[in-house]
Amino acid sequence: MSEATETGDELPGLTIGISGPARRSTAHRLISLGLRMHGARTHYIRPGSRTDVALLDGLVLSGGTHVHPECYDQQPQVTARYDRKRDATDRRLLQEAERIGIPVLGICRGAQFINVFHGGSLCQNVTPLRVNTRHRPLLLPMQTVRLVKTSRLGRLMQSAVIGANRIHSQAIKRLGNNLRVVAVDNDLFVQAIENTHEQWLMGVQWHPEYLLYHGGHRRIFKEFVQAALDFKLSRLEPEPAEPDRHSHSEEESP
Repeated sequence: MSEATETGDELPGLTIGISGPARRSTAHRLISLGLRMHGARTHYIRPGSRTDVALLDGLVLSGGTHVHPECYDQQPQVTARYDRKRDATDRRLLQEAERIGIPVLGICRGAQFINVFHGGSLCQNVTPLRVNTRHRPLLLPMQTVRLVKTSRLGRLMQSAVIGANRIHSQAIKRLGNNLRVVAVDNDLFVQAIENTHEQWLMGVQWHPEYLLYHGGHRRIFKEFVQAALDFKLSRLEPEPAEPDRHSHSEEESP
């Protein structure tokens, strides 16, 4: 397996798309930094963009506004900001990414959208349901998250329990198809998901881009860039030659 660089030198032609709102925020610039630290180039994708997913080597669905409840057959139950144009764009991007098989990383809203895309649902407001965790947002890694040690995330974090931040009020409720839960908090709200088939796909409920100073959270970006590089190299491999149909045929009778 090829090793992604730690120095920030760009890997030849490796491009990762970052889907986000119309205006980039600090979080989106930090996501780009986290990817560029490991050699990737980034392409920012705004709502309504017609970016050709086939030209990307990986896709990040970033945080932002709430996923509109109509995406999972509900009506809004809380006052929140929605971006229907972004919902439509993320759906198209994810549909193409999964069809092609490129690696996908979902962050906060992105993880929720992956779940909804796979037929799952969301709890529109988890704040009043918290019992063992704090109600206020946490930018520092003060939330306890328990990982499935045998999962992709558990292996790369190298620990069964980690600290993470929390800047969300929605959370995954009904799990989508072909997904599995690989991390929960102390109230058992889902904190990370992965898919159950070959494509590299992961969603984390927290914001690792704010924790780039922490080796474990930084490795999420490293692992993702490595997956994008491996996928790119696999696409560059020549197709196996078709066997000659006549090579084993019986000699024709005179």
